[in-house]
Amino acid sequence: MSTRTTVLWVPDWPVVAGVAAEELAAHLPAAVLDGARVTAVSALARAEGVRRGMRRREAQGVCPELVLLPADEARDIRLFEPVAAAAETVVAGVEVVRAGLLLLPAGGAARYHGSEDALAERLVDAVAERTGHECAVGTADGLLAAVLAARTGQVVAPGGSRAFLAPRDVGELVHAATDDDAAARTLDLVDLLRRLGLRTLGALAALPEPDVAARFGAFGVRAHVLARGDDERPPARRRPEADLEVATDLEPPLDRVDQATFAGRRLAEELHDLLVHHGVTCGRLQIAARTDDGTDLVRTWRTDLGGWGGLTPARITDRVRWQLEGWLSASAVATARSVRAGVARPRRRGEELLPDAVDVPEVPPVALVRLAVTALDVTAAGAEQGRLWGGPSGGDLRAHRALDRVQAAVGGTGLLAATLQGGRDVREQVHVRPWGEQSPPPRPLDRPWPGRLPDPAPATVCTPAEPVEVRDPSGAPVRVDVRTGLSGPPARVRWRPPEAPHEGEERQVTGWAGPWLLSPRWWTHEGGGLRGHLQVAFDDGTAVLLACDAQGWTCEARYD
Repeated sequence: MSTRTTVLWVPDWPVVAGVAAEELAAHLPAAVLDGARVTAVSALARAEGVRRGMRRREAQGVCPELVLLPADEARDIRLFEPVAAAAETVVAGVEVVRAGLLLLPAGGAARYHGSEDALAERLVDAVAERTGHECAVGTADGLLAAVLAARTGQVVAPGGSRAFLAPRDVGELVHAATDDDAAARTLDLVDLLRRLGLRTLGALAALPEPDVAARFGAFGVRAHVLARGDDERPPARRRPEADLEVATDLEPPLDRVDQATFAGRRLAEELHDLLVHHGVTCGRLQIAARTDDGTDLVRTWRTDLGGWGGLTPARITDRVRWQLEGWLSASAVATARSVRAGVARPRRRGEELLPDAVDVPEVPPVALVRLAVTALDVTAAGAEQGRLWGGPSGGDLRAHRALDRVQAAVGGTGLLAATLQGGRDVREQVHVRPWGEQSPPPRPLDRPWPGRLPDPAPATVCTPAEPVEVRDPSGAPVRVDVRTGLSGPPARVRWRPPEAPHEGEERQVTGWAGPWLLSPRWWTHEGGGLRGHLQVAFDDGTAVLLACDAQGWTCEARYD
């Protein structure tokens, strides 16, 4: 199946988002570093010879003034919201493929604006005016052809996508991947295709589909469909009809999140009563708002399972507030960019405008004149099929909803959850992220991590680490050497409180294990030098994890 598809692409979006978040100067070459390799490069850095896949040292050797930015998928998605909102001022519905890439239904929008070329021009102008970003737009039959057309700013004629794709290398399939896992699987497939002699998309498209399915499986069939210029499904269009909707006109217009949240609370109660009255629940919740300048803002949230108990008025109110916070902050960023004429950089919060700066006209804040909440995917209450071994308990659901409400009150990053990640010591193995965020930890847990402390893991990590003294049976301080290990067996451990370094608790050692020696980042100037860890058990039955470095011994954690 093929359909006319329009793709909006912002080149090097991870770099663009990172530069905007760090408020870097536009003339500096920049790149995004994920682990040890470069994953995205700005145009200036590319001109200096920096390429994706380079290691840190190689990239800095090619371009010494290169600014390296950390990879942050949550940041990229959050800052892409203004671009999606700008595109929706031209096309009624958009689908976010990944941060930096939007998929839009081209048929009706092209007829409305006159032609596909006119639609592309309107999209480019809308994104530039509202966000300040440059983008490229392409239209073709099928997803892959539209993505490649967007990278060159082309409009492929109807029926011409297969010929457009035929001479291109099979490596172009990676541009249609929606996430890192899909990109990795695509690269493995591309490597196999090249070893089999299938080096172009035309050669892949010429194969019989049953043979492709038998040799390469479902993922190969999808690549075959894309190479033919087809697509598995058209872009998702927003449904014009509302399943169950409640709305209110805001008079006077509201320009504060807390004020709009009060109105959202009334709508949440009305919608919940409506769901109960009809005996239904919903799979998605759509929140829509209209500003005083006529801009329509629409986003959709997934809801909990479990009927009405999973979608209470309080839960609906929380989601309304989260969405309003995202819209208003995004509008503030777009407004600041649109009026920043001649100003070297944006003012930070609480910073006064310099006397010699260019006078910037005051822009009124965005105000909401209408708010609506719609229940989508409506089904009969209790129609959800339970899991084979049962679902979560009511206590778990209540705890999750309580945490969601706390997060709504303190902000997205005000409530953090600890998760395990890869690393060698106890501090490296703990990663905190905002509650509900599903981004992978910076250090993968499934790596070998040579030198990692053995199990069991301690129960409590001391923050900050507590300074201690470790002495052998003769009373001499115990030291750690890279060749000989410990200078003597530990016999006593004495805590040294910072406020009273000569007074502290002393405990007798009954058993110990180690040391485990580490030399983190020895190849850099920031390396911490030799560091040793020691597990110690005391005569009172307690156990601790000690660490020794150039500054002395510290208690890092305690065991149960």
